[in-house]
Amino acid sequence: MLPLIQALQNVADNIRVCPICGNFDTDEPCHICTDLSREQETVCVVRDVADLWAMERVGLYKVQYHVLGGILSALDGITPEDLNMESLFLRLKQGAIKEVILALPATIDGQITAHYMLSRLKEYPVKVTTLAQGLPLGAELDYMDDGTIQLALSARKEI
Repeated sequence: MLPLIQALQNVADNIRVCPICGNFDTDEPCHICTDLSREQETVCVVRDVADLWAMERVGLYKVQYHVLGGILSALDGITPEDLNMESLFLRLKQGAIKEVILALPATIDGQITAHYMLSRLKEYPVKVTTLAQGLPLGAELDYMDDGTIQLALSARKEI
């Protein structure tokens, strides 16, 4: 048990929250924010650090991130003031960001958060995009719920 306790204490002593994006790292600012090889004009907004790590695991886009620290929830009493939103708007005021990707959960609360953010992002000259939604790779229609099928149909594209 002692090595586990020491390891946890080491994490508690050395992990910091990045003041720019909200990521966890031993450096401040984090290694993502200081990586100049990343696309500096695009910020991907995620719910939490686990979502950031999931996006990084894919490795397709080397962009900047912004961690909200949750999503809006009337049931849980989470309001915009409870989330890390204002620092994103401060980043946007600097003018270097040209696109904001809203990579939020495909849940009611995630969509409410995206809608709220979209209303606030209209104040800035940025392109706002969201992740595609619909049928997952390898899915069979007879196992999908009606909402997923409806979303996939409304987001269809020409091939």
